[in-house]
Amino acid sequence: MKKTIYILSSLFLTLVMQGQVIPQPQSTSVPSIKIGKSTNFELKNGLKVMVVENHKLPRVSYSLSLDNMPYAEGDIKGVADITSQLIGSGSATTSKNAFNEEVDFLGANIYFSSNGAAASGLSKYSDKILTLMADGALNTVFTQAEFDKIQTKLLEGIKSQEKSVPAVAGRVVDALAFGKNHPSGEYLTTESVSKVTLQDAINNYKTNFVPGNAYLVIVGDVNTNDVKKLVTKLFGSWKKASAPQPTYPDPKNVQQTQINFVDMPNAVQSEIALVNTVNLKITDKQYFATILANQILGGGGEGRLFLNLREKHGWTYGSYSDIGFGKYVQKFSSTASVRNAVTDSSVVEILNELKRMRTDLVSADDLKNAKAKYIGNFVMQVQKPTTIARYALNTQTQDLPSDFYENYIKNINAVTVQDIKDVANRFFLADNTRIVIAGKGSEVAASLEKLKIPMYYFDKYGNPVEKPVFKKEVAAGVTAKTVLDNYITAIGGLKAVQAVKTIAMVGQTVIPQAPAPLTYTSKADAKGKVFVELAMGPNSMMKQVINETSGYIVQQGQRMDITGEPLAEMKKSAVLFEETVLASKAGVTLEGIETFNGKEAYVIKNGTTKLYYDVTTGLKLADAKTMDQGGRSITQTNSYGDYRAVKGVKVPYNIIQNVGIELDIKISEVKINEGVTDTDFK
Repeated sequence: MKKTIYILSSLFLTLVMQGQVIPQPQSTSVPSIKIGKSTNFELKNGLKVMVVENHKLPRVSYSLSLDNMPYAEGDIKGVADITSQLIGSGSATTSKNAFNEEVDFLGANIYFSSNGAAASGLSKYSDKILTLMADGALNTVFTQAEFDKIQTKLLEGIKSQEKSVPAVAGRVVDALAFGKNHPSGEYLTTESVSKVTLQDAINNYKTNFVPGNAYLVIVGDVNTNDVKKLVTKLFGSWKKASAPQPTYPDPKNVQQTQINFVDMPNAVQSEIALVNTVNLKITDKQYFATILANQILGGGGEGRLFLNLREKHGWTYGSYSDIGFGKYVQKFSSTASVRNAVTDSSVVEILNELKRMRTDLVSADDLKNAKAKYIGNFVMQVQKPTTIARYALNTQTQDLPSDFYENYIKNINAVTVQDIKDVANRFFLADNTRIVIAGKGSEVAASLEKLKIPMYYFDKYGNPVEKPVFKKEVAAGVTAKTVLDNYITAIGGLKAVQAVKTIAMVGQTVIPQAPAPLTYTSKADAKGKVFVELAMGPNSMMKQVINETSGYIVQQGQRMDITGEPLAEMKKSAVLFEETVLASKAGVTLEGIETFNGKEAYVIKNGTTKLYYDVTTGLKLADAKTMDQGGRSITQTNSYGDYRAVKGVKVPYNIIQNVGIELDIKISEVKINEGVTDTDFK
């Protein structure tokens, strides 16, 4: 069965992932920066309090931070995540609903986590806001019912990410870079989260949510003397204790550059990350040069990685670099998501850019632009209460000089092009970097091996494995026609399929950061007419219609007609069961057997589309279409599962569409030969 929602996803992709290069203003003078000085005091239990009075606006913000050492959670990884969500879910005196209603009434914002809490609002309610935050943080009641809801939701999230190539890539990158027993390298699994109990969460809270290394930063329209009295009243009874201080060996970088490959047969593009660990503290003399070097290499749309891989070659929507810094070991990474055909070339170009930073002096203009961006961002952010709170906290926890941020711009401007080259050689490793790639091995492994870089294979959890068998020989007698015929038989047989004149489907899906699920509606008939819509409640977000003579797309009220070759191409694919016509179509070939989502599948090629059929059941697992998107070649994959019989024909009740973002569509209702009229396609 053919699902024609390619155009809808292409539009989503354009909206969500379109890169922008924004010119940065050039600084003509050095602005004078004054950071509000804090008044500090400490309670008997060890809580350190910093108050920065700022009476420009009638607002106040509170930030409670636990500066505990990172710790590994071991076989109950997930306990900290669950604890974070339990904190603030009701106290001995206030239920969760009553608490939230009070926060809403005050127009405040209050957040909790296992690492602290934060709150903000109007200063006329400052006492009440801090009282609520303290009550939620220190007097949380841990209930089994709330624990069960949080654990179930966390498990569902893990399961939904198992086929996500970016999620798997991120997990493996950290596991290999830091080690799976390191706090930065361990990851959530269904097994570890399932082992967590309510008592584990309570123990985690009692052990780590303590005042020994806690800092409360208060910024805004407050009086320090009044604040001191209230803080002492609310937090003075917090039992004195210090969190454990575990230590871990520093992770080691590889001795020579190597490729660590994770085979993801469902990948429509490769996730690439060149990674090495770093130990960069803010007090390091090379800190300012390092953040500027990272900006020049891959800090945004004007970075060298972006300009090379996207602007010059058109291989990706964006390529970036990032370097961590702080009290503990972090990582430096250069990343890109690229289409399969250019995976090897992208690795070469990223390595070239790293080496160029290490061997050549950057231009004076590149350094000037990087400085302008950092100074501009610094000046814009420095007046925000959250920024002031963070700076006050950093000064204490990172052992910074008291005038560190007053001298920030001066130190940025002091960086030279030679400084950039020096830090690139220290932190941007090129000869002993780990190149982690999660991608479709059957399409990219062979070309990667030709790079003559040592290549090792890992599973989705960072465990070493033998090189997978990417393609298998097809048994004698199996042809494209037999595979297609077997599919028709598997879903009910030719007679049942030919009796289908219309199909209507309704389901739901979610997109990142959307406030509510989207309703998916699809209608199609045997005459080649198609209607597909994504709606949020009563509001149509996107709609696609193809009829006998024309086609159009409506996106948030804006209509665009489909004409010419795009319309002709879409009409060709607007078939209820394309297998009934593919079997006799010239140029349709059987390419072999590949693994797709853990199942062996016959791969049939039809022009720019590949179709995957389960070797065992005969059912279609997926189709992947390569198309042009804004001058760049992309591949969109539709995966099919949860087949159920409707009027004698099996149809998929789960459709996962992946084109940079993933739409996991759960079908709730399917109607055959009813619920569709000609007016649906007008």
